Amino acid sequence: MSSNELYSKIETGPVFIVGPCVMESFELLEVVAERLTEISKKRGVTIVFKSSFDKANRTSIDSFRGPGIKQGLEWLRKIKEKYGLPVTTDIHEPWHAKECSDFVDIIQIPAFLCRQTDLLLEAARTDKIVNIKKAQFLRAMDMEFPLLKAKSTGNEKICLTERGTTFGGGNLVVDFRGVSEMKRFGHPVIIDATHSVQKPGGMTTGGEREFILPTAMAAKIFGATSFFFEAHPNPNRALSDGPNMLDLDDVEKVITSIIG
Repeated sequence: MSSNELYSKIETGPVFIVGPCVMESFELLEVVAERLTEISKKRGVTIVFKSSFDKANRTSIDSFRGPGIKQGLEWLRKIKEKYGLPVTTDIHEPWHAKECSDFVDIIQIPAFLCRQTDLLLEAARTDKIVNIKKAQFLRAMDMEFPLLKAKSTGNEKICLTERGTTFGGGNLVVDFRGVSEMKRFGHPVIIDATHSVQKPGGMTTGGEREFILPTAMAAKIFGATSFFFEAHPNPNRALSDGPNMLDLDDVEKVITSIIG
C-alpha cells in the first residue's frame, strides 16, 4: 500500500493503529502482529502496527525504555516484511526521521514534542505520513501551528491525534469538541483512546482501560476517522503503560464495535 493510499484510508476511515507501547522483545511483537493480521483479514479493516523503540520520556532513570533505534527498526522491518502490516513508530530527535524513512509508513510525533520545530520539519521532509499527537498542555486550536510547521515542507500527509488534556493532578480529560475543531484544519483526526484514559503521576502511571471503547465511540461521533490503541497480551505485566493498554484478546471486540 502506497503512502498516499494509506493516507486516504485514514482520511475516510476507519484505520486502526495498534500495538504494544514499547518493544519489550521481538517475540512480543510477533505475538501481537500475528493476532492483528488475523483480525485485519477477518474484519476487512486496515491495521497499522505500532510500537516504540525508545520511550525517552519515562519518569524514572531506571524505567525500561526499549531496545533503541537500531535494534528496534530492525524488528519493525521484520514485522512489516513477515506480516504485511503498515508500521509506525515515534521519534524523539530530528535525525531519527531519516533513519525511519526507508520503510516506516507513519512517523509519529510524541505529544510532549509536538511543538519541536526541527523534529516536525525533518519528519515531514521524509514525505511519509506524519501523525502529530496533541500535547496534554495544548488546546485543540493550538494544533494549527505544529500542523503549519509540518506543511511548510510541502508534505500534505499530516494527521492530528487527540490524546487527552491535563486536568488537575494525575488526570486527563478529553474535550471531544477538540476533535471537531482540529478537523476544521482540513486534515484527518485520530483518537488515541488508550493514552486518553491514562492516569499519569509520580513513579507509577495508572489507567482506566474500561473507558477505552466509550472514548473511541464518542470521538467517532465528533468526527474522528481513525483509532489508536496500545495493546498487549498481558497488559498488567507490561513494561510501560500497562494500566491503560487493551488486552490483546479484546482488540477484535473493540474494533468490531467501532465498525458496527
